[in-house]
Amino acid sequence: MSAILLAYVGIALAVALSGIGSAYGVTICGNAAIGAYKKNPSASGSYIGLAALPSSQGLYGFVGFFILNPLVTNDITMGQAAAVLGAGLALGLVALFSAIRQSKVCANGISAIGGGHNAFGTTMVLAVFPELYAILGLLVLILIAGNIPALS
Repeated sequence: MSAILLAYVGIALAVALSGIGSAYGVTICGNAAIGAYKKNPSASGSYIGLAALPSSQGLYGFVGFFILNPLVTNDITMGQAAAVLGAGLALGLVALFSAIRQSKVCANGISAIGGGHNAFGTTMVLAVFPELYAILGLLVLILIAGNIPALS
């Protein structure tokens, strides 16, 4: 496998896995929002706000693309390509699971709000914790990308 292909696989994994996580997460929250809306239609703004949170992990994958893509050149070495692959895989997997787990927190919050509880603020605070790991995954990608030119 050529170094360029290996690097682009890493970039594709960052974008695809984070996007898949966001798609699953938003869908999980959307399902909860529809059920809660049937019970309490007046809180639809809270449902939509919480349902949108897992979409951010997909954005981290796009940020990863913009950071890694300029590093993929015709003279990329196999070591550099392996670093791009590792960075993309790490971000992609962390963002995938972060979005899915964050959606579970948000879906439970949506359900609680639908049941008449004042749970929006608490849910937002608790939903930040899984988000933190996706941010850390992006930071690791940034740190790896900063060291890739040194691997030549």
